[in-house]
Amino acid sequence: MKKVFVAAVTVLTLASCGTVQPDLYSWYDSEDATYQYTKRASEEKLAAAMAQYKKVISAQKGARGVVPPGVNAEYGYLLIKAGQKEEGLTLLKQEVALYPESEKFISRIIKQVQK
Repeated sequence: MKKVFVAAVTVLTLASCGTVQPDLYSWYDSEDATYQYTKRASEEKLAAAMAQYKKVISAQKGARGVVPPGVNAEYGYLLIKAGQKEEGLTLLKQEVALYPESEKFISRIIKQVQK
């Protein structure tokens, strides 16, 4: 009886370790592109970072099906820096719509850009 109990506990323990949780968001290597741009800013690294953000926003395959927190804000800020003010402001506002807790911080950026 003791052997059956130990075997059952072992099987249950091993079975519980085998579950794989799907990722909440798809990041598509955007962290590396952003790091490379931040490390040594150049036009081609900016373009690469912006392309990665665009991919994250348009092809989201994560379990939640929405853009990860901060991506709209970061991409919007890069668009503003690149001279695309209206598109950038739109993304900043989308960040607040998706993640209301970011409103306090993002609203300051929006006010500065709209001056």
